[in-house]
Amino acid sequence: MEFDSRDRRTVLALSGAFLAGLAGCAGSGPTATERDPDRPDAGEDGEDGTGFEEYAIPEFPAIDPVTDPDVDPALLGDQVRGNVAFSLALLERLRDDSSDENLFFSPYSVSVALAMTYAGARGETAAEMADSLRYELEREDLHAAFGALETEFERRNEDGAEVDDPFGVGPDDGESPEDDEEDDLGFRLSSANSVWVDADYPVDENYLQLLEAYYETGGRLADFSGNPEDARRAINAWVEERTNDRIEDLLPADSVTRSTRLVLTNAVYFLAAWEREFDPADTEPAPFTSLDGSQTEVDLMHQAARFPYAEIDGHQIVELPYANGDTSMVVVLPAEGEFEAFESDLTVDRLATMLEATATKRVDLTLPKFGIESKFSLVEVMAELGMERAFGGGADFSGMVDGDGDGLAIDDIVHQSVVEVDEEGTEAAAATAVMVPTSAVERVELTVDRPFLFYVRDRPTETPLFVGRVVDGTTLQD
Repeated sequence: MEFDSRDRRTVLALSGAFLAGLAGCAGSGPTATERDPDRPDAGEDGEDGTGFEEYAIPEFPAIDPVTDPDVDPALLGDQVRGNVAFSLALLERLRDDSSDENLFFSPYSVSVALAMTYAGARGETAAEMADSLRYELEREDLHAAFGALETEFERRNEDGAEVDDPFGVGPDDGESPEDDEEDDLGFRLSSANSVWVDADYPVDENYLQLLEAYYETGGRLADFSGNPEDARRAINAWVEERTNDRIEDLLPADSVTRSTRLVLTNAVYFLAAWEREFDPADTEPAPFTSLDGSQTEVDLMHQAARFPYAEIDGHQIVELPYANGDTSMVVVLPAEGEFEAFESDLTVDRLATMLEATATKRVDLTLPKFGIESKFSLVEVMAELGMERAFGGGADFSGMVDGDGDGLAIDDIVHQSVVEVDEEGTEAAAATAVMVPTSAVERVELTVDRPFLFYVRDRPTETPLFVGRVVDGTTLQD
């Protein structure tokens, strides 16, 4: 596929759109015939890595996935804001069920899995899904945007294929360190999608074409009605392989039944070295104060370096770039004693204001090493956000079926995620399954030793890849 050399960003690659409301688009995802034959889910002899036969998807008589959607830049900027708003809304609902626990999830994975489901929704079911997921674009533009975004993420891997010394500049005097060996951790960002269809189900070919055109799903035949347990194991194996074995047993026993007709899955894997690593020699045990006031000894990393930083009304924010240059972790430390009030009042505009206020300063940064694992069903959460019809008898997913679509409804939305943060960088993975049955350098200090929020973002597109909250020090480390 050809991209304009003057603007390598695709449909959702919006430089500064989150803050300035500006957008630019050039190109969209390639067609199925242009896909890389060596892609991770490409198999041999019509089979994928699980050994399940692939559904033969016809060519695209009704879909032109290479068409560059003519989207108003302001509307595209609204969609970027919508993506961030959905992330914050999901965080709010999830923390209500576990206000004293650490939490980690991938709003991107949830959005993609449900966008594929939304492609088959009609009527009020589709309207509710669009509202709850904060979809601002029309159907065709939305799917093209997601397809282009995944193509853009593939470019992150090209840009980060060879990561030099992670410090970039010396920690003290701006000089490059003598040791500029290639960093071992490097950079990897991958997102994979699949749709699993019951062998005897009359799935609509146009629906499968759309999923392959924009989400590279392929189509896998599964004997849900005859052997649901084998199908469940195959789906779990697919997820495990595409998350570097970090997400295991996404679908628990008995979650796939003989009434299951489709399962739509997304898997995201992220591995990145810091642009400036923390020296393990500077990591020391120290107290971390949990939300309930109790203290736990954890390993706190430390470094003094230049980072985008701001402090507003006692609330501190710092952005830690990864070595590929386009991805970062944003850490938000609310003022002492104000974590809950800050978290409950956090909005897209407030986050944008804090990011806009950042300036490069020399930060004496102290950050805990930590790991978080989360797993939950999103049925109640999405219903609370307004997506109710999709789960009931009145659901309309007729766009998935060649014929009468009565009886189809979402049975469950399972999300699982894991993150590890240490001196070298970050490893994170997440998977979602939707089951459908019938300046000047100023020195500042930031010690993250109490509850904080963080998220990993793709900076050019302002896409929140992962979001987390750390409020309990007792479970941070083994």
